[in-house]
Amino acid sequence: MKKIINDPANVVDEMVQGLVRSYPDYLTRIDGTEAVYRTDIAKIKGKVGIVSGGGSGHEPTHAGFVGQGMLSAAVCGEVFTSPTPDQIFEAIKKVDSGAGVFLVIKNYSGDVMNFEMAKDMADMENIKVKSIVVDDDIAVENSTYTQGRRGVAGTLFMHKVLGSAADQGASLDEIEALAQKVLPNIKTIAVALSGATVPEVGKPGFTLADDEIEYGVGIHGEPGYRREKLQKSKDLVEELVGKLNEEFKFADGDHYAVLVNGMGATPLMEEYIFMNDVLNKLASLKVKVDFTKVGNLMTSLDMAGVSLTLFKLDSDELLDRLNYKVDTIAW
Repeated sequence: MKKIINDPANVVDEMVQGLVRSYPDYLTRIDGTEAVYRTDIAKIKGKVGIVSGGGSGHEPTHAGFVGQGMLSAAVCGEVFTSPTPDQIFEAIKKVDSGAGVFLVIKNYSGDVMNFEMAKDMADMENIKVKSIVVDDDIAVENSTYTQGRRGVAGTLFMHKVLGSAADQGASLDEIEALAQKVLPNIKTIAVALSGATVPEVGKPGFTLADDEIEYGVGIHGEPGYRREKLQKSKDLVEELVGKLNEEFKFADGDHYAVLVNGMGATPLMEEYIFMNDVLNKLASLKVKVDFTKVGNLMTSLDMAGVSLTLFKLDSDELLDRLNYKVDTIAW
């Protein structure tokens, strides 16, 4: 294992410390936790707070999206491990200004359980909390850490849409209704070229031969649905768009947002090549693309590969929310 760290046991604490010291105008750490909140927290007074989080190792998710127009706070768990309920509760308390708090939870058993426990703790202090569980990964129906489909990069579109609504003063009920509307319209699938190495483990979670890929892996290295020899970018696109088409059943004139997400060790050059092929394929299917995003946004440490997220835009409101102004480190 070759990593720029001091002690594998301290990577999250030192990462959070480095993050808030790098961007003090954006992020403030909640004392005694691995949670961060908006430094300009006064600007959300009277508005719904949006909180998300999960295991570390997916940077810039989630702390990178804390700021105006997206998240009010983010809670960082240990690497690939859910944050604890007490830390989530501290984040909820910090961003509640009377209008309530909405939680965006990726569908992993630990995350769901711990966020629900934090929600119960908030309820005991009369803080209104609602939530959505994002399960956008279409690769498999169940997985190593999940009942049902996993929550992966499509969660970022949820952050973006709900964050804009909160910034514009939507109520907690309105944000919940919006989240329920968005959820079935976001779907993601990935392909990996290599596995990720968790610092405390010291070796890749899975290995692929130099000429192998695996379709459908999760962001923690959960198994996908098929291994094959490495394909050209346009052939990878053929597979992944084909899987998404089975879910969405594209129709002429459908409108979508597209996210090509690097898994941590994929050069942007390759992500843009992949996006170019995605756009060519969608155009051939008469699908209209109104919004695009490319980058290493929901990573899996040093995994090589990409994920492809499509977000069906069935109203002008959703596109407006994707284009709504944000001021964060990473969006």
